[in-house]
Amino acid sequence: MSRKNLLNLIQVDADMPGKVATSDNKLVGQVASTMREEKARQARADDIERRLGEGQSVIDLDTALVEPSFVRDRMPGDIDGLLSSIREQGQQVPILARPHPEKPGHYQVAFGHRRLRALQQLGLQVKAVIRALTDEELVIAQGQENNEREDLTYIEKARFAQRLKERFAREVITSAMSVDKAELSRMLSVVEAIPADLIDAIGPAPGVGRRSWQELADLIHKDENKNRLELARSDELQSMTSQDRFKALLSALKPRRVVRGLPEVLSTSSGQRLGHVKQSKSKIEITLDRKEAGEFAAFLLNDAVALFEERRAKSTGKEEA
Repeated sequence: MSRKNLLNLIQVDADMPGKVATSDNKLVGQVASTMREEKARQARADDIERRLGEGQSVIDLDTALVEPSFVRDRMPGDIDGLLSSIREQGQQVPILARPHPEKPGHYQVAFGHRRLRALQQLGLQVKAVIRALTDEELVIAQGQENNEREDLTYIEKARFAQRLKERFAREVITSAMSVDKAELSRMLSVVEAIPADLIDAIGPAPGVGRRSWQELADLIHKDENKNRLELARSDELQSMTSQDRFKALLSALKPRRVVRGLPEVLSTSSGQRLGHVKQSKSKIEITLDRKEAGEFAAFLLNDAVALFEERRAKSTGKEEA
């Protein structure tokens, strides 16, 4: 069962970006190529939606009558850009929805969730194409539109696949996700190895791919301290962007091994680098980064002798006792 047969979607072949001459302008060419690919991807997604609407009436609905898909695909995110666009230009592309299977007079979104959310905040009606879709057709339309836009992060896609697994066969999931069975298995293994509340604390982490999430899953399996959720929810990490929060947590969970003669990175639990430590048989050298730990370094220089003597006095007292 393919999504093409289920939805009879018209595929659009975007122009392939031309090869960029390898020269001093290679970087410029790569940026231009990436922009062309992104433009083509957006054009395909828009065309899918427009063609789904061909021959169908576009109607205006009260957003209170429209509910999200029964399978959540997104984590909360910023829609300020979309709000600004709709405020200035209106809703350019209708959403796709179906009559709600359990609530007469209500509807359920196949795709266009961010537009629906923006219109709800703006207090406007939503333009929608209404089609009678089965559960399978709805999630395949939802998945294909997300894959074309590629604005879902890796972990959001993996969680979407996990939720689909609860009620659909793998054939339907692979069609919705546009992935093969092997890649689907990898996605599911990653998301099932990381606690859901930890993923929520990290957030969608744009730009973080499968390998990094797999590395986190492996570290969690080996982690004995079990304080990862507390760390992810800490004020320090929550003040960071989602992707930086992921990197900080990953760094904090990595084991710190001391290699004799080689410097060991000295960092905080959140991953902030302070300097490095170098050890040998006869001495230990601690080098602090002036920019990151200047005040702390000044404190050590001023109080190092007093701290040493206080520590030695305590040790001596314990021995005498």
